[in-house]
Amino acid sequence: MFPNYLNIPAAELGKGTPVQVRILGDMASLAEDFARTLLAEIRAAQAAGRGGTFIVPVGPVDQFPIFARMVNEARLSLRDVVFINMDEYLTDDDAWVPESHPLSFRGYMERAFYGLLDPKLRPPPEHRVFPDPRDCGAVQRLIDARGGVDVTFGGIGINGHLAFNEPPEGNAESSQRLLTSSPTVEEFAALPTRVLSLSRETRTINSVTVGGGIEVVPTRCVTVGMKEILASRKLRFYCNRPWQSAVVRRVLHGPIAPACPASLLRLHSDAVLTVADYVAQPPDIRLR
Repeated sequence: MFPNYLNIPAAELGKGTPVQVRILGDMASLAEDFARTLLAEIRAAQAAGRGGTFIVPVGPVDQFPIFARMVNEARLSLRDVVFINMDEYLTDDDAWVPESHPLSFRGYMERAFYGLLDPKLRPPPEHRVFPDPRDCGAVQRLIDARGGVDVTFGGIGINGHLAFNEPPEGNAESSQRLLTSSPTVEEFAALPTRVLSLSRETRTINSVTVGGGIEVVPTRCVTVGMKEILASRKLRFYCNRPWQSAVVRRVLHGPIAPACPASLLRLHSDAVLTVADYVAQPPDIRLR
């Protein structure tokens, strides 16, 4: 027996919820859409007289080289734009992993985005922000100084996590005294930028990028909080992996609860979830 929401057809995804669902084609089409949407939001912010402040992920991957090409072709200056990356892996002593680490998000952004931009168009180093494990409050201070986040972009993890905000039962949140053993939705939504341990589920699915080498995936991380994400003026999330078919249905039609962090998207007034056509199809749950 499995939850009824897993049977919801593609055409019914998101119905009865405030989340707008868009269904596109393959991974390439989602990456292109992500890049075009980010470009449009930057232009809109600049037209409104501000540089724009955005929380961005590394995954889903592929969008940043496309976005860099669009920026270069349009000769669009990003000098006044702030990009706050969602998260980064940490060493066992809670320092950023070096950029040379195969899974370093800082290293990836330099290779796949900032390093591809025309130097005249690049945001300055102080506008390329990662949450700092030594000063987790710096992200919120920056957001406050910038007048809020225009848009948070991102993906959704295997256990419904946003950034590295995982279900509390799956990591060390409770032992770190940031949460009770059974937090309310309100308590979970108020979690700020912080350092925490990653669940085995997340480490396992993320090990796919290194050939299944879970021993390569760090156990610690720093993440932007649910508080900063949900306070953004807009939320734009993308799902392009076949295994996200069930996750998307739980997010949209399961209980709104900390057990599925992305379900809290349904509490936001301007949330859009864009999925690949194969993700939109109900999961094929059977023995083969």
